[in-house]
Amino acid sequence: MKQRMQFFAKAPEIMKAVSALNKAVDECGLEVSLLHLIKLRASQINGCSFCVEMHSREARRDGESEQRLYLVAAWKESPLFSPRERAAFAWTEAVTLIANNGVPDELYARTLEHFSEEELVKLSVALGMINTWNRLCIPFQAIHPMPAAKAA
Repeated sequence: MKQRMQFFAKAPEIMKAVSALNKAVDECGLEVSLLHLIKLRASQINGCSFCVEMHSREARRDGESEQRLYLVAAWKESPLFSPRERAAFAWTEAVTLIANNGVPDELYARTLEHFSEEELVKLSVALGMINTWNRLCIPFQAIHPMPAAKAA
């Protein structure tokens, strides 16, 4: 796959604003480990290989286990995630796939059992941010920062 465009170079002013919001999300006070996990899950849902690779790598760098990273895609069946993380995954899926069913009242209530209202706003902005990155990286075919693996 060949990169279609270097979007930072083509629209630097708006990308500066996107980067500023990204920095605010990263510094919002939610657990760094939780941010890694939701960014990874949203990127899996959206099929953004660039972001899946990057957030997996960053999560490992910050101490996340390989086993938990492998199981993010199957979090509903895995006992390795805390109730708070599971609530974040459910919220991630609903918000990322919002056109399917919106966000049901039941999910909203269940999520508030694990997140304050302020935290839920921060979580939702974080999801908006990763979905923005996915929507930039996928159509412009962002190139991985590592050499591509050889096909078998």
